[in-house]
Amino acid sequence: MEKLVNKTHPSIQPYLKLMRIDKPTGTWLLLWPCYWSISLAATPGCLPDLSLLALFGAGAFLMRGAGCTINDLWDKDIDSKVARTKSRPLAHGDISTLDAWMFLGGQLSLALFVLLQLNWHSVLLGASSLGLVIVYPLVKRISYWPQLMLGLTFNWGALLGWSAVHASCNWSAVLPLYTACISWTMIYDTIYAHQDKVDDVLVKIKSTALKFKENTKYYLTGFSTSMITLLLLSGYNCEQTWPFYASVGLTSILLMSQIKTVNTNDPQSCWKAFKSNRKIGLIIFLGIISGNLLKEIKDSKVKKSNVITNESLFPETDIPLSKAFS
Repeated sequence: MEKLVNKTHPSIQPYLKLMRIDKPTGTWLLLWPCYWSISLAATPGCLPDLSLLALFGAGAFLMRGAGCTINDLWDKDIDSKVARTKSRPLAHGDISTLDAWMFLGGQLSLALFVLLQLNWHSVLLGASSLGLVIVYPLVKRISYWPQLMLGLTFNWGALLGWSAVHASCNWSAVLPLYTACISWTMIYDTIYAHQDKVDDVLVKIKSTALKFKENTKYYLTGFSTSMITLLLLSGYNCEQTWPFYASVGLTSILLMSQIKTVNTNDPQSCWKAFKSNRKIGLIIFLGIISGNLLKEIKDSKVKKSNVITNESLFPETDIPLSKAFS
């Protein structure tokens, strides 16, 4: 995507970079909790609603871009002092503040249009996340836990996806899922924050990377345990089948490998580990879909077994018990 963005007209490039179209990993990480939730909420034996997947794809693209624009508006003075971010459009002066605000208005308007395609329960639930989006960039100025605020904000789709399917939330399913996603964000965004920890000290910005320091991997292990446990709880409450649990097991292996191999003092290693989380999102997504499709097969076998058992208990009747009450 970066090469594609660099080939666009110079007048358009700064806006595409402001949305981080050249760095799509963040969009995928925003989208996966939505897709997980939609898929968990799907009717047993059925694929998730493709129209909802498309709407949430568009919404994630727009809201991630809007979130990045808000972040850069708050942080333009800070970004200009950090090596990794000093080339961002606002920090570099490629876009004026007024143009950025107008562009933000356009993104939010389009995102609102997408949101209004959903039921009203979802519209209200989705609109309630805007406050988190606005506040998040400020947290790193006052707290060592901006990654937690990002988790609360970034994973709102874990609630919204289920609501979009059923016009309500099954809290026994979505709360563990939402919390699991927050734990996931704590993993990948702490790793991401290690890229900037030297500059962050200089510009007096806080993060969990600076909070955890040399104990980072212990904390990441704890968050991984939390994520896996809560995913299992959510799947259990949704009566998921073995493909889902297999995908969670594979995810635990990938997380352990990620934590073991990442060098938190090497920005390139941190970036590589951060990007690898896209695969985790896809693995869980495929596990949920496969597990949901298998529910129908499992249910059919149970029903057939019950019919055979009942008919064998009443062999003297001329009418099969399976039809007696139809």
